Amino acid sequence: MNKKSDINYTQYGRLLARYLRQQKKRVILLFILLIGSIALQLVNPQLVRRFLDGVENGRTLNELLGTAVLFTGIAIAAQLVRLAGTYVGEIVAWTATNDLRADLALHCLKLDMSFHKTNKPGELIERVDGDVNQLASFFSQLIIQLGSNLLLVVGVLVLLWLVDWRAGASITLIALLGLGALNLLNRHLIPRWQAVRALEADLFGYLEEWLTGTEEIQTNRAAPYILRQLYGLMRQRWRRTQAAIRLNLWVIGLPIIVPAIAYVAAYFWGDRLFRAGALTIGGVYLIFYYVDVIRGPLWAIQRQVQDLQRAAASLNRITALFAIQPTLHDGEGAGLPDGPLAVQFERVSFAYSDQYSVSSIQYSVDSKLNTDSEKVLHDISFILEPGRVLGLLGRTGSGKTTISRLLLRFYDPTEGAVRLGNGHLTDLRHTTQSEIRRRAGMVTQDVELFHASVRDNLTLFDDGMEDGRLLHALDELGLTDWLAALPDGLDTRLDANHSLSAGEAQLLALARVFLADPGLVILDEASSRLDPATEALLERAIDKLLSGRTAVIIAHRLHTVQRADEIMVLGNGRILEHGDRARLADDPKSHFYILLQTGLEEATA
Repeated sequence: MNKKSDINYTQYGRLLARYLRQQKKRVILLFILLIGSIALQLVNPQLVRRFLDGVENGRTLNELLGTAVLFTGIAIAAQLVRLAGTYVGEIVAWTATNDLRADLALHCLKLDMSFHKTNKPGELIERVDGDVNQLASFFSQLIIQLGSNLLLVVGVLVLLWLVDWRAGASITLIALLGLGALNLLNRHLIPRWQAVRALEADLFGYLEEWLTGTEEIQTNRAAPYILRQLYGLMRQRWRRTQAAIRLNLWVIGLPIIVPAIAYVAAYFWGDRLFRAGALTIGGVYLIFYYVDVIRGPLWAIQRQVQDLQRAAASLNRITALFAIQPTLHDGEGAGLPDGPLAVQFERVSFAYSDQYSVSSIQYSVDSKLNTDSEKVLHDISFILEPGRVLGLLGRTGSGKTTISRLLLRFYDPTEGAVRLGNGHLTDLRHTTQSEIRRRAGMVTQDVELFHASVRDNLTLFDDGMEDGRLLHALDELGLTDWLAALPDGLDTRLDANHSLSAGEAQLLALARVFLADPGLVILDEASSRLDPATEALLERAIDKLLSGRTAVIIAHRLHTVQRADEIMVLGNGRILEHGDRARLADDPKSHFYILLQTGLEEATA
């Protein structure tokens, strides 16, 4: 059996310690309630023994009535303590799992773009939410129910030893054999449940992908194929679940078999010891009562072990996700200056990691395994002075988008260096990713909008940004009339009942970047596919946004590059030409001149 499929108790302990450490007071209270509940459950049978022995010995009715009242009071107290323990335990469990969910989501956000390219959003959602939900049960079941039931069994066995060591030894041996069998079965069940969880993540990943592409699926009549794929995944899921359930039947049978054998042992020793005068009728009752007490926890443990099996599978998958580390690491923290930034590419070559052999945590080139044909960029070198606007042209696949990703440091170059600064230029590997995001902003054709107010979408949920600043920024961009047209202004909620058009979404994205006040702005054809009125409004906003800033415009349409100071034409990952826009436009031999003559949209398609 692969050890990785076993329950890793050390791993569980570290997880518990990490997420319970911040709730010390609650955990201490929970422990006190747990011990109190177990103690009260074990004390009451002693009162029954006292009552029976009192009847046998001829005690008065008042003495017996007092014992009965005390028994009732302790039984009520036990239920109240158990209820309080369950309440506190659920708070502890959900607080811990919410923290875990937040940490896991943050970890995924920190991973490289290459990770997100190879993992479907639906699969990540299932890991961050579905697997963590399984661990919510893990926290509460382990601490409240599984822990209390195991302690209750231990307490019962100790008391049985105190009643009579022979009866205690026999029933202890039976209980240990039952727990050993349960653990053995558990070792084989965990990998089966883990396989079920893995397939469920794939299923959710495909569902997310298919639902996103509903229009394409319907248009191209691909629904039968999609359904066939769905049925195939669901069939695999059912078969894997069946395999786990079949083995689980043995686990279900243990709470029946173990108490039955324990009753036989209790009858044997109870009858023998009573006849020998070693036990009173109350002592015999106590043995049978405690065996019956064990039966309840064993049933509960059986159910909780099933939850623990699923939790173990989820924990293994979560641990594997945490083990994936980003290959991009912050440098020593060099700062980038305020104001417009200069851009320098120095002999930059790049290939995506799925095309490249990665020999270390940094992207590296193995000349034996990779050729120049696999690179997206080849020996790119240029300097863009502060405040200048560069128009980036080229056919699809020429490397335009890759340059923008390198500028934002979504990737590091395979060779060479990318630098930003003003006067002194800083290699992006020597600063932090947060500093780069602070000083460089990007607007694309596809804008991510959140189901929240316009204010929250503009500030990205920064409560510290005052409305006055937002209104001033929108006025600067010439968007006051656009804001006034919204039903509730900044409080307009973007959801299923009110959504923005493509143009309005891009206006909002421009305002976002303007509020961040970056020194470098990257525009990926932000004005495409718009109606003339919205496009005119957007163009005025772009002019204001680019004023006093360095900009890189990835262009597909002719008029987009008219505001550029310089033009760079890319082809197959190489610079075909780079120079002043006006000069290239007047040079009949330049690529840019030919593009202007043939029509930019057609030439760059």
